[in-house]
Order: sequence, then C-alpha cells, then structure tokens
Amino acid sequence: MSQTIIHGIYDDDELLLNGAKALRAIGIKVKEVFSPIPVHGLDEVIGVKKTRLAICSFIYGCTGTSLALLMMWYMLIHDWPVDIGGKPNQFLYRNIPAFIPITFEITVLCAAHGMALTFLFRSWIFPGVSPKNPDRRTTDDKFLMLIEARSEDVTKIVSVLRETGASEVNQKTA
Repeated sequence: MSQTIIHGIYDDDELLLNGAKALRAIGIKVKEVFSPIPVHGLDEVIGVKKTRLAICSFIYGCTGTSLALLMMWYMLIHDWPVDIGGKPNQFLYRNIPAFIPITFEITVLCAAHGMALTFLFRSWIFPGVSPKNPDRRTTDDKFLMLIEARSEDVTKIVSVLRETGASEVNQKTA
C-alpha cells in the first residue's frame, strides 16, 4: 500500500478553513498547514494539541528564581557578607526584600530565554537548516494544506479540495 502526499493550495484563509472542515468531516486527517498568517480556529479544526510552552515557562521561571536566590546567598551572605541596607545579612530570609528586584529580573530572563530556545528546538528553526515548507509561496500569500493519504482515498480528497476552492492540487507518491 503506497502513500500519497497531497498539497491543496488555497488563495484565501476562509476557503482553507472550509476545506479543512470538509476533510475532517469525511474522516481525513490534515497533517500540516502552511500559512503566511495565523488563521483563527484552524488549530481546533485540524486537531492540533494545545501547546505546553506555558508549563516549560513555569519550570524555567522556577529555575531562574532558584538560581537567583542561590547566587545572592552565595555571593552576599556566605562568601563575602555584605551589609545590605543596614539589615542583618547572616540569613537569606531576612534579606529577601532587598533581593526581590534581582530575583524577578533573573526569573524573567531565564523564562524568556528558555521559552525561545524551546520554541526553536521544537520548530527546528535554526540558521542552515533546510526548511520544511514545501512551497515558498506560503510565505507570501498562499495557504497550503498537506495531507498524507492512502491510495484509495486520493480521489475523494482531491475532489473535496477542488470543491472547497483549492486553486491547485498537487500529488506526490511517497
């Protein structure tokens, strides 16, 4: 059983959304959509799972908070005790109010950089990496729907794509 890759190219985001809904209605899974702009509601239609980037951000933020407090404890209390604003400095918890601005800044720094790196690794967007985008026109004004289909579903998918307004339908056997 061979697998066919079908590219349905649309000129308008509403037509693309209707095409995705029509394919999902007949039980065909859309593998990927390449779009020059975000299309509202498309994620739910094609069944994209919610991102877990917020959980990663929380973990990176907690790491940043821990690193900031550890750094300030080591540098200002343990290694080289400093009189901070006339407050006692032998205990970390007594100096927490003076450490809050630095802790906040390092927390935000770690969360932002961690999320950016996670996004780059998950999307695999690096300099020198070959793009996954099958058609360069999707970076300008076209919308492309990529479908991996079994050979018996190809005619049904192509007819649905053409009925929903696809300007081009390309097939490639994998």
